[in-house]
Amino acid sequence: MTHIQDDIKLAYIIAISIMMLFVCFIVFVVLMYNKRQLLYLKEKQLKEVEHQNQLLQKELEKQKSIEQERERISHDMHDDLGAGISALKLQAEFLKQKVEKDDVQDDINELLKTSEEMNISMREMLWSLNSENDTLGSFIDYAIQYADHFLKKTQIKLWSESIDIVSEIPISTELRRNLFLCLKEAVNNGYKHSRADELKLSFAQEKNVFTMKISDNGIGISEGQREGNGFRNMRRRMNEQGGAFEQSSGDSGTCLLFKITL
Repeated sequence: MTHIQDDIKLAYIIAISIMMLFVCFIVFVVLMYNKRQLLYLKEKQLKEVEHQNQLLQKELEKQKSIEQERERISHDMHDDLGAGISALKLQAEFLKQKVEKDDVQDDINELLKTSEEMNISMREMLWSLNSENDTLGSFIDYAIQYADHFLKKTQIKLWSESIDIVSEIPISTELRRNLFLCLKEAVNNGYKHSRADELKLSFAQEKNVFTMKISDNGIGISEGQREGNGFRNMRRRMNEQGGAFEQSSGDSGTCLLFKITL
């Protein structure tokens, strides 16, 4: 009887040992499988990161190529068109000194005016193309310079102020150009329609929100007057950039407000 019990115990021990070995084998297989899966996932992630880096590198190279092309066009315009316009203006001034007939004088004056307008337009394009100007400070400096040059031959006195501006903040070429075109339209409208003798440019920054305010002390806009193409264009430009445009008017003049998150 004792011998039989020993045999049964031995059989149990062998069975349990076999089961333990089997469980250990299963655990080993699962661990090896998980390890291979982890290695596969890591390899896949590394390949994905490498692919993303390649795409990023290509995009950076593309952007660099675009900037280089912009710089090339800018230099070519400055060298070729600038020299040609300057020569045209000098020739017109030389002719004006030599010719006394009034009808010819008028033509030459018109030629001088056209060459000056072309020169201003070329400077604006050069400024727009130059990627070194893609900062908030550069935009504000050029905006004030433009308004001062535009109004210096008029009866309108220009005032300007900058509040809490971080000049080094980068802005895109597209945003810089659209902000400038809005300012250009606003200053031109103020000159043509406001009958003002003062115009004020206010630039302010609060955290990452930039505002540009253009106000005058003119006659304002009569209530019920239809919104012109100028206002519609300014509103469209700001909407396309994710910004906002507001205008208010009264007896104290007109105020145009442009707001954008940088």
